[in-house]
Amino acid sequence: MRKTDIILEGRELVKTYGGVEALNNVTFKLPHNEVVALLGDNGAGKSTLIKILSGAVSPSSGQIFIDGEKVVLNGTKQAKDLGIETVYQDLALVDCLSIEENIYLGKEIVKKYFGIEVLQNNEMKQGSLNFLKEVGISINNPDRSVGELSGGQRQAVAISKGAYWTEKILILDEPTAALGVKETGRILDMILELKNKGLSIVFITHNMEHAFLVADRFFILRIGGKVGEKIKSETTQEEIVKMITGVISTPIPSPSIYGMIGLSGIFNTLFFTEIASPVLGVVIF
Repeated sequence: MRKTDIILEGRELVKTYGGVEALNNVTFKLPHNEVVALLGDNGAGKSTLIKILSGAVSPSSGQIFIDGEKVVLNGTKQAKDLGIETVYQDLALVDCLSIEENIYLGKEIVKKYFGIEVLQNNEMKQGSLNFLKEVGISINNPDRSVGELSGGQRQAVAISKGAYWTEKILILDEPTAALGVKETGRILDMILELKNKGLSIVFITHNMEHAFLVADRFFILRIGGKVGEKIKSETTQEEIVKMITGVISTPIPSPSIYGMIGLSGIFNTLFFTEIASPVLGVVIF
C-alpha cells in the first residue's frame, strides 16, 4: 500500500551560487504514475531543480522526500539506488558501443565458468531489445554501434537506458530537442508507454505542444521561483504561456541577480542568458 500519492517531493528548495540565487523556496511534487511537465524560459531554474532531484547537486536548504520518507541525496548513484533515473540532453551514450552495451554499461550480466567471469552478451541483447519493443521502439540491425543510429533512435536508447533500471521515477531533460516530427512522435509515444508501465515522469521541455500531448499536469518556474502548477484538464496553452512569460505574474524571488538587474519576462531572460551571463561570467541554470 502506498504511503502517499506523491512519489517524489522537493520541499522548500533553495539553491545559491555565491550571491546568485538559482532556486528560491520551490516545492515540487511528482504524483505516482503521472507525467509532470516542468516548464519555464531559459534561466527559470529548471536545470537546477532537476539536478537537485537527481542528486547531481545538493540544495542550499530544503528537503527531498521519496514516497513520503525524507532522504538525503549524496550524489547521483544514491538517487539511482532509490529509483531516480535521469536522462540529460547530452544522452551520456558511448558511440562505439552497441545498444545492449550502452543499456547495461556498468551493470553487465556476467556468469562464472571455472572461476572466470564471462559477459552474457546474448542475454543482455535480448533484454534490451525486448524492453525497446515493450515501449514501442523498433531498431533494424540492432548490432550497430549507437553512433550509427539516427537522433531519434539514440534518444530512444538513452531513455531506455534510464527506464530499464527503475520502476519508480524517470527525469527526462528535453528528450525531443532537435528531433524531426516523426522521431518526436515516437519519443512522445514512448513516454506514454513508460507511464503505462507504471513510471512517474518529469518531462522538461520548451515545446508547449509536446507538453500538452503527454503531461498530466504542468509545473511552471520563472526566474528561480514557482509561478504555479496546473492540471491539464483545467488549463490552456495560452494560460501556461502567460505564466511562463510573466503576463500572469507572481512575486519575483528575491534577492537574486535577476532582481538586482531588474529583469522580467522573455526579453529579460534572453538578455541574461545571451548577454549578461557571458559578460558577468555567472552560472546558467
